[in-house]
Amino acid sequence: MDGQGRKSKEYEHKPVEETLAELKVDRNLGLDDKAVSERRSRFGFNEIEEKEEALWHRIFRRFWGPIPWMIEVAAILSAAVQKWEDFSIILVMLLVNAGLDFMQEHRALNALKALKQRLSKEVTVRRNGQFVRVPVRELVPGDIVKIRIGDIVPADVQLLDGDYLLIDQAALTGESLPVTRKTGAVAFANTIVKQGEMLAVVLNTGMNTSFSSVVALVAEAQRQERSHFQKMVIQIGNFLIMVTLVLVLLIVMVSLFRHEPLIDIVRFALVLSVAAIPVALPAVLSVTMAVGAMNLAKRQAIVSRLTAIEELAGVDIFCTDKTGTLTKNQMEVANPEVLEGFTEQELFLYAALASRPENNDPVELPIFSYLDTKLKSVDWKSWKQTSFTPFDPVSKRTEADAEKDGRRLHVVKGAPQVVIEMAGLDDAVSRKINDSVNELASKGYRTLGVGLKEGEGAFRMIGLIPLYDPPREDSGQVIEEMYKFGVKVKMVTGDNLAIAREIGGILGFEQRTIRSSQLSGASANELLELAEVLTTAIYRKLKGEVELREAKAFAADVMEQVGKLYDTRLLEREFIHTHESAIVEMIEEVDIFAEVVPEDKYRIVDTLQKGGYIVSMTGDGVNDAPALKKADCGIAVSNATDAARAAADIVLTAPGLSVINEAMQQARLTFARMKSYATFRIAETIRIILFMTLSIVVFNFYPITPLMIILLALLNDIPILAIAYDNSKIHATPVRWNMQELLIIASSLGLFGVIASFLLFFLLQQYGFSEPMIQTLLFLKLIIAGHSTLYVTRAEGWFWQRPWPSPLLFGATFGTEILGTIFAVYGLFVTPIGWTYALLIWAYALLEFVINDAIKLAVKRVFLQRNHA
Repeated sequence: MDGQGRKSKEYEHKPVEETLAELKVDRNLGLDDKAVSERRSRFGFNEIEEKEEALWHRIFRRFWGPIPWMIEVAAILSAAVQKWEDFSIILVMLLVNAGLDFMQEHRALNALKALKQRLSKEVTVRRNGQFVRVPVRELVPGDIVKIRIGDIVPADVQLLDGDYLLIDQAALTGESLPVTRKTGAVAFANTIVKQGEMLAVVLNTGMNTSFSSVVALVAEAQRQERSHFQKMVIQIGNFLIMVTLVLVLLIVMVSLFRHEPLIDIVRFALVLSVAAIPVALPAVLSVTMAVGAMNLAKRQAIVSRLTAIEELAGVDIFCTDKTGTLTKNQMEVANPEVLEGFTEQELFLYAALASRPENNDPVELPIFSYLDTKLKSVDWKSWKQTSFTPFDPVSKRTEADAEKDGRRLHVVKGAPQVVIEMAGLDDAVSRKINDSVNELASKGYRTLGVGLKEGEGAFRMIGLIPLYDPPREDSGQVIEEMYKFGVKVKMVTGDNLAIAREIGGILGFEQRTIRSSQLSGASANELLELAEVLTTAIYRKLKGEVELREAKAFAADVMEQVGKLYDTRLLEREFIHTHESAIVEMIEEVDIFAEVVPEDKYRIVDTLQKGGYIVSMTGDGVNDAPALKKADCGIAVSNATDAARAAADIVLTAPGLSVINEAMQQARLTFARMKSYATFRIAETIRIILFMTLSIVVFNFYPITPLMIILLALLNDIPILAIAYDNSKIHATPVRWNMQELLIIASSLGLFGVIASFLLFFLLQQYGFSEPMIQTLLFLKLIIAGHSTLYVTRAEGWFWQRPWPSPLLFGATFGTEILGTIFAVYGLFVTPIGWTYALLIWAYALLEFVINDAIKLAVKRVFLQRNHA
């Protein structure tokens, strides 16, 4: 194969036959298995090789940054003053934190790899003379592929057969408008097909495609993406760092004023900062999100953007597509209607000739199924299609030329209105057919019109094929459950108003339904349209049974005269001005949106977001991609196009919506865990840093030693990771951060902890304990009380109420408390206190825990009463 090594752009002006010869492939046969195997061994798989961060760099990164620097300087200063115990524990803390963070990142990366493998895309390719579906990564140069609307171009290709493709190249070139590509043109990997269907030959794959150069930038942008939830947690971390640094600076200034040794001051300040700053914050975030993603993967929902789990927790409006999501997307043929002069066999023969079975089009499959089961005598396979124009949203039809034994037909299948117009039927027949279509639509049927032109004869309409897409068995229950979880559900569909209302009624939607034309403030012409319709009706009433065309012509003439006598632009401006605010309210209230186009879906999501809602959107087509990207949490349903999958945050691999309810519960569970961690972390920082600052500044007493601070930080950070597996409460309504409530509760718990610590300090001084003994007793109290605070913050009500802590969380916290007790009792790194005093401290800490829980509930009650007053 001499062609390889050639850049894809070089094929742009090369004749198709030369390209096929160079790539050594027959367009009618494709490659055989031997050729595919040889080329794969030469060119590899069709995938972009992601340059993974080197292992040494991932390890080194753990020891580089503000927090690691603080720990490292503290270790160096401890060694400088020969505090080897301090040095050893600080070193252990540094290694444990780095190890835990590395381990969790490694797990998260492996989880993402596994999830992405589940999302492998497929393409229709001709091999050994047959069209088959294969994973995109298995394509090789020379493969003959079929590309159609909704596909992402799987590799750099040259177009062979077909009318045209309309391709969105924004991902590659930044062009805002799609471009038209015809036979002989080159289409590039990862561009999106907006319209059309063509055969193409693969030119370059994987790292040889034109798209490979931008992949690194895309990956980087995705890594930098953060949700509102993450940003809020990071803001909490920044807040705690600022509080800590201000109070530590105060300690340093007072200590310098007292002429204490500078090296000891700096060492203590660094150690205290390390203990108070939330070192475990990144690890807790990554573990909690990874756990949520893996739980969803088990339920057949693949998370392509981890932070989408957290966004989903706050979703209060859920916009869902109808076809294939609420319904089965398995159309069935109802009772066909055949026009005079034709038979049912002819109707389905011509419908089949205007279709292609290999396209697996959900509208066409029922036709072939009906032929195979009920009209087996119809020999449609003996006909040869000589040309085929696939369906597109503009023409609203498919067309084909077919021949057999010298007989040549031009067949059309599409929207009945289009076929009626092409056939030029008179008003009476048109009215009768339209009445049938409307009646079928009111029952939830989608109707196809079928027409025929034979030779040089006139175009004739054959009849109607009604199709019915029944709702899924679980759709009604899923919607009911969403309402119970405080989420409003809105159906957004391209189907007509009657079908949307019929399906909506079956599924329990309120019948507040509007068309897409009512969504825009620019629909000011509605009044003028109404005037034209009224003029048409009045003319026909006065003139008797006249042709509709004549009445419309008269109405158009009247409206032209109105335009000359009255400036309708003034009416339009006034309409827009008075109705702008009403549009937002209307979208909030409406449950069913019918006959929508992609711009409408985007507008619905955008308007709801501007109204302060967090919006989730489902979709399956390339037309849904803008709305999926715009939504706070875009969800691609099973069998979605590649373009929809690429735009979505979550991809469902099982049919229906039931998994979304589970995803919402998982998201709210994740939120509850993170909220309890944030409350605990703020309370603990206040408790430790404020107690230490007041003790040193006011009483000139160091309540715990630098070594104890390090041990405290180490024993706190390890068990806190287990919060990612806790049995938290799943809220019945969408959840959002209430920073005022969170800070008030956390500060109350922290301040009471400071009071309890000072009370113990005074009691110990009163009974004449030595300074080293007091420090060990306070150290043990801070460990036990610290972990106990987590059981206060994790519960909405009293600590004993369900859901109870997970065994993992209980074991991790209780185990470290026991370890800290052993340190204190036997004097490991600290002054020994014995079991008697240790048990007294346990009793004191548990009493503080119960009072803390009561304070939490009292503060909540006062805060909630004030908010509802």
